[in-house]
Amino acid sequence: MVYLRVLTLLSAAISAPLLAAPISYSKDVQPIFERNCIACHGCYDAPCQLKLTSGPGALRGASKELVYDGGRLKAAQPNELFFDAQTTEQWRNRGFYSVLDQDGEQAALMSRMLELGHQTTLTPNARLPDDLDISSYRKNQCPKPDEFAAFSKKYPGVGMPFAVTGLPAADYKTLQDWLAQGAPVDQQPIVANAVEAAQIADWENLLNAPGPQQALVGRWLYEHLFIAHLYFEGSGSGNFFQVVRSRTPSGQPVDVIARRRPNDDPGTQFFYRIRPIQGVIVRKTHITYPLSASKLARVKQLFFSGDWSADSVPGYGVGSQANPFVTFSAIPARARYQFMLDNAEYFVRTFIRGPVCRGQIATDVIRDQFWTLFQDPEHDLYITNAEYRTQVDPLLKMPGLAPDLASAMRDWPAYRDRRNDYQAIRQSAYEDVAPPDWSTIWTGNDNALLTIFRHYDSAEVHKGLAGAVPLTTWLMDFPLLERTYYALVVNFDVYGSAAHQAQTRMYFDLIRNGSEVNMLRLLPADSRQDILDSWYGGASGRLALWMDYQDVDTDSDTALQLPPGEPYRAFANALLARNTSLNVTPDPINRCTGDACFNPAAPPALQDAEQELSRLAGRRAVSLPVIDQLPEVTLLRIETPDGGRGIYSLLRNRAHSNVAYMLGESLRYEPLKDTLTIAPGILGSYPNFMLNMKSSEVADFVDAMEQVTAPDTIGGLIDSIDQTQSESGFRKIAERWGVRRSNPQFWFYFNDLTAYQRETAPLEAGAMDMSRFENL
Repeated sequence: MVYLRVLTLLSAAISAPLLAAPISYSKDVQPIFERNCIACHGCYDAPCQLKLTSGPGALRGASKELVYDGGRLKAAQPNELFFDAQTTEQWRNRGFYSVLDQDGEQAALMSRMLELGHQTTLTPNARLPDDLDISSYRKNQCPKPDEFAAFSKKYPGVGMPFAVTGLPAADYKTLQDWLAQGAPVDQQPIVANAVEAAQIADWENLLNAPGPQQALVGRWLYEHLFIAHLYFEGSGSGNFFQVVRSRTPSGQPVDVIARRRPNDDPGTQFFYRIRPIQGVIVRKTHITYPLSASKLARVKQLFFSGDWSADSVPGYGVGSQANPFVTFSAIPARARYQFMLDNAEYFVRTFIRGPVCRGQIATDVIRDQFWTLFQDPEHDLYITNAEYRTQVDPLLKMPGLAPDLASAMRDWPAYRDRRNDYQAIRQSAYEDVAPPDWSTIWTGNDNALLTIFRHYDSAEVHKGLAGAVPLTTWLMDFPLLERTYYALVVNFDVYGSAAHQAQTRMYFDLIRNGSEVNMLRLLPADSRQDILDSWYGGASGRLALWMDYQDVDTDSDTALQLPPGEPYRAFANALLARNTSLNVTPDPINRCTGDACFNPAAPPALQDAEQELSRLAGRRAVSLPVIDQLPEVTLLRIETPDGGRGIYSLLRNRAHSNVAYMLGESLRYEPLKDTLTIAPGILGSYPNFMLNMKSSEVADFVDAMEQVTAPDTIGGLIDSIDQTQSESGFRKIAERWGVRRSNPQFWFYFNDLTAYQRETAPLEAGAMDMSRFENL
């Protein structure tokens, strides 16, 4: 009997389904999310606000509320992870619903979305069906668990991962097993190591030092570092940190005070605290800033070595937010400006690259490629002339805080006129000082020369002067740099109303114009108006020059000794020649002046590849028609015979007659003037397409690109046959070398972008975003 009973038990055990081994979120699940999910679920515009960069993000779940809504009349509720709520229950009270919990007899919503995606098959490396909307501005589909059945019938092709090759079978099984086990999350929070903790204590002591002078400096520093991903040089941990306002002092757990803006009234006693950033680093929001003992000493030297005092700290409120020049007037202007210059790349990245994940309304105010320089403090009247500073401070008040569209439009002319009054005073004051020369341009460190590339609704900052000579160059002084930072970073609210967004964009337009006009002061007086007119082409551009901007100075002279030739190009070439040691981006691919059009430090196979690619670089679409078929950012991966690879960015720089308006951008395109910049490395957080080839194939690739022809135009109509031939020419390139969303190896190639960053620039590395990846 005992024997039979044992046999029965063994038979039952063998026939019973095997239970999956316990799945660890941190060891098994988060790596899958990192490889396959946060490419879309990582930024503010993650579909349904489902952020999978951390366990708390997965537990928070999804929401039907839009973060980006250009038509909303009132500001939306902020929902920043780790700030606006701390517990799952708090997020439920804010309208978020679980994607991990089982719904009665139904599997978790994430499980069902993954199953729906698993049932969708894509033809390997073929274009996706045309009826599958993959645009970044498509309508969000965010079914709740009880809505999934109807959703899956209506949208059978919208499973996860969406519109891309599916998960490997092992990863799919791991996720489904984890969800079936109740989706436990065992992720431990990141904590500072001993080296970091000691430095955190030093910095918190500085920021929270008693006394009105110390409090004013602490507030200014917080408002300029709140968005930074701080790291401690020499710590070796790879951790990043952020400074926040907390109800608790140093030594106690951080109790963060969440406000829309860093200069909103905290409403209670607070302390500046530095806490670790949790979760996977996403490149788009990764704006680094170094902290160290030497940096701490530099801050003390800048802000506390001079003879100045503060009797009190100004209060909070709209008046304080709108004009930081008045709010912080007690702090020496030289200290404020020099602090920003020391890490100028960081500050420009905050408002050019920034954490805003979808910013076409703001980015269409800038050119697709331009250089940025800074005015030396010794030549900045705001720094050197106290009387002038007192006169202009009230005129530097910024818009963007209006509660509704009606008041925003009503108040806008006053802000515009105030800015133009400032420009008139500034122009008159500079006419009375020595004319500018090369010393007017700050050259204090390798942050002095920057390049900005715009990619439709995002943009990128690159240290050094990259690409061919651009159409425009900015020269920013302290009032321009600080106003840009406050308008686009400190005072900007991702969840703000249409009125807020419109005011911010229109004021940025004035800042761009001010930076351009300031640069023109370096050129001969009799050339300035013609150059400015060329930047504001078309009837709309002329109208903007007449209605919105202060006239350019065409009287005062310049002391720059420029070589012969067109003045602006002569200036740009002289700038390059004078700063060869400071410019960290020698660019032989786009600015080849001899026979060697490659980086001599690159491996031989990549030298040959760069030599071939230089045939395409810097050309206009009129002579290289394939440019018209390229998206903004194409990443080219070149495999070398030794098993290595190089990655290059092919950037399409769209030409515009002018960038003075936030609507009707396509009406101001000048496609025949579009150019192509080819740069080593990754210049952009949102690749639109990828190409992969062996180094021995680069010459064939360049030939194929050059052979794509432009469609003929007959009587103003595009010949459909030639148009088809042109598209076919580039489609053949995509079919041979393209890595399409349906490529079985898509995730390998896409994740190699992050791996490449970690190898070449580990401090700046972050996960890429594929939400702009096109169906080419």
